[in-house]
Amino acid sequence: MDKETSYYFIGIKGSGMSALARILHDQGYQVSGSDIDEYTFTQKPLEDAGIAIKPFDASNIKPGMTVIRGNAFEDDQVEVAQALKMEKAGEVKVMTYPEVVEELIQQSTSIGVAGAHGKTSTTGLLAHVLSGIAPTSYLIGDGSGKGVPDPRFFVFEADEYRRHFKDYHPDYAIMTNIDFDHPDYYTGIDDVRSAFEEFGSHVKKGVFAWGDDPQLRQLHLDVPIYYYGTNPETDDFYATNIKRSTKGSAFDAYYHDEFLGTYEVPLYGQHGVLNSLAVVAVAHFEDMDKELVKHELLSFKGVKRRFTEKQVGPVTIIDDYAHHPSEIKATIDAARQKYPDREIVAVFQPHTFSRTIAYKEDFAKTLDLADHVYLTDIFASAREKKGDISSEELGAEISKFRGIVSPENVAPLLDHEDGVFVFMGAGDLQNTEFAFEKLLANTQTNLQ
Repeated sequence: MDKETSYYFIGIKGSGMSALARILHDQGYQVSGSDIDEYTFTQKPLEDAGIAIKPFDASNIKPGMTVIRGNAFEDDQVEVAQALKMEKAGEVKVMTYPEVVEELIQQSTSIGVAGAHGKTSTTGLLAHVLSGIAPTSYLIGDGSGKGVPDPRFFVFEADEYRRHFKDYHPDYAIMTNIDFDHPDYYTGIDDVRSAFEEFGSHVKKGVFAWGDDPQLRQLHLDVPIYYYGTNPETDDFYATNIKRSTKGSAFDAYYHDEFLGTYEVPLYGQHGVLNSLAVVAVAHFEDMDKELVKHELLSFKGVKRRFTEKQVGPVTIIDDYAHHPSEIKATIDAARQKYPDREIVAVFQPHTFSRTIAYKEDFAKTLDLADHVYLTDIFASAREKKGDISSEELGAEISKFRGIVSPENVAPLLDHEDGVFVFMGAGDLQNTEFAFEKLLANTQTNLQ
């Protein structure tokens, strides 16, 4: 990295890009960038750090800059095109997001967290624990990023989409699962597994993989694979004596026959225990003080848009990024654990037409784990504007389906005044959620 250049991020408000920008800023580099005008949840931390955010404009690209282009932008995007032109003339240097991350990976002991589901939650948990014990920089997919001088650890989220993680060379990797989550890019599950295998082939010391995942069990790597889970017969690290309550989860952890201690976490659902066990495994290999690890696990507050809770009067609202059937199942399972005596009302925004078509039956089955289900219209991504399915068609497959809601029409949700509302989706679902919160606040004010 170069203190003499200015780092300019094209698409700086993207969750990964914003986190990376903040890491470089924290480490003393000159940082600015550009993005759309629409407000995003990643914007405030950038502004709080004093990082300038500009509208897209070719004139923003100046000689001497190092330009970091976001993964979402093609060569014809106005600033990318200008940067590539100036790079040919020797006036700027253009780097991709993965290339900059790889430079950070090589500066300290690095742990990459990959998986179709659970990588953001696990990255956040690992970053929290290690940061409380040793100097740690981290890059999380929820837009969180922090840089420290001379870090002992660098914890980062390794995204499998379009094989973005293929050129990373971390010391360790955690792999939470392999699933066919991107039908717009991968040809099938074998293609996805090959991408994880390629990433794993670059890991230097070892991979920690969830033992119950059949795809992860098929990986062939030169470095050791340590499986974690709940089976003492087949897993290297395993959790036993698991206790789940309305306050969180607790478990005993073992590495083969070695007892590592009893750990408590304020997390819900089976995935909360598994993610914690993966963190315990990394900490064990790095000889971290077990009592410090226990203390840090107990103080974890979660990551953005992963089972994030708020109260509006007596109503509980949970906001979660879940957009795949496996994630929906895990989120509803967590809600059931914390609120066993209340109705669970799922409000789900299908994310992309191709994913909705590919998983229509699985979406219906997992959403029916709730007591009531509402859908919004399908979120159309920049890559996929339309498709041959609608939310009404998905709703017809769901026995608990109660209707379509939108920011302009959230009144049907008032029928469940004692419910726990679980808003799930990876698009702009929060617009509907905020509209519901506003309606609740107005309704409760009028009743007073």
